[in-house]
Amino acid sequence: MPLNPRRVTLDNGVTVIAKSNHTTPALSLVVGVRHGAYSDPPDRDGTAALCARVLDRGTVQYSADEIADDLDGRGASLSVAAGRHQMAIAATCLSDDFLSVLALAADIARHPRFADKEIETRRDNLITSIRQEEDNPAAMAADAFAKALYGTHPYARKVRGSVLSIESIRRQDLVRFHQKGFEPPAITVVVVGDVEEEAAIAAISKVFGDWPAAVTKPGSEKPVLKVPDATAPSQRNLVSVPMMDKAQADVVYGFVGIRRSDPDYTAYSVMNNALGQYAIGGRLGDSIRERQGMAYYVVSSLDATFGQGPFSIRAGVAAGNVEKTIASIDEELKAIMSAGFTAKEIEESKSYMIGAIPRQLETNAAIASFLLTVDTFNLGPDYDERLPGLIGAITKEAADAAARKLLDPSRATIAVAGPWTPDQ
Repeated sequence: MPLNPRRVTLDNGVTVIAKSNHTTPALSLVVGVRHGAYSDPPDRDGTAALCARVLDRGTVQYSADEIADDLDGRGASLSVAAGRHQMAIAATCLSDDFLSVLALAADIARHPRFADKEIETRRDNLITSIRQEEDNPAAMAADAFAKALYGTHPYARKVRGSVLSIESIRRQDLVRFHQKGFEPPAITVVVVGDVEEEAAIAAISKVFGDWPAAVTKPGSEKPVLKVPDATAPSQRNLVSVPMMDKAQADVVYGFVGIRRSDPDYTAYSVMNNALGQYAIGGRLGDSIRERQGMAYYVVSSLDATFGQGPFSIRAGVAAGNVEKTIASIDEELKAIMSAGFTAKEIEESKSYMIGAIPRQLETNAAIASFLLTVDTFNLGPDYDERLPGLIGAITKEAADAAARKLLDPSRATIAVAGPWTPDQ
């Protein structure tokens, strides 16, 4: 069954998407804001991350305790997350509580209090989280990889910030960040669940429709995110983060990838699945983890967004297997560049990806997240209907071509964190 959601744009530019699903008497709500860590001030990395942690900790009308008590009394949940290009307020509740939880989510989006006490508490929590990640080889390898791969490009910056940058953020920075980015044209509100679509749209219009846009005109357009091209490294580069007290080393190996708008995105997705995701981890998992027994895990990922996000291969290995693992990744990529994938690999990956679509849309929250992504990247209201055909149409030749464009080991950026150094 196609999703076929209702989508309208309010006069102030807020996008509303509603999808009825009467399977259970519950619903999921997401308020997506096209404003994230990419918009952090140059000397204030982590502003979006801290803003997300404070946003639901009190509004002009309600204290943090009152918000928590109201949600607890309804058995509802609400959270705020920040990514590189988007923030999201996500809530789940019983359908009977929809209007109350919607009003609360709108109040949080529009009128956060940013109380000094809450800022300090959340700042301390975020700093603790950052310090924990600084003791995690996987996180440190990912940070080193991003810095080495992107250099001066904004994608080298950490979404969560650093201890130093988080300590420098003041209340006025959060207020300014919110005022700058939380504008009606940047807002998409998605509701999925046990509610009639017209009723949901009317309710959302009531709490978001009177929010004045900075430039008031009917059908205000979404803000355009102009992310500059990243300069792909022309030669191989290896960086290491020695953490000699750790038991495991983590390897991140990869390249500057593609934008979500790339016309060959689906071919890259199939290639990525065949390389490092299908079954036990695609070709890489079969070779490095299963047959050679060198890695605790190995997986590839394609992070295509408004800019050229990274294509990365990550592996967790014993220190003594770092060089062998990197060499095995090299070998597999060279083989693919030379001979391509097998027809069986591509067909199995396509079947797996198509079969996974219904499983990925089993819950209201998953459907809401999917619809927000579709809207964010302007994929079209019938994207869920077209997606199986898009995947099915990818040929072995198209997947091979995607691999050859991207996976050149001589230009790979590699980061290793853990009990290992290059000269050992």
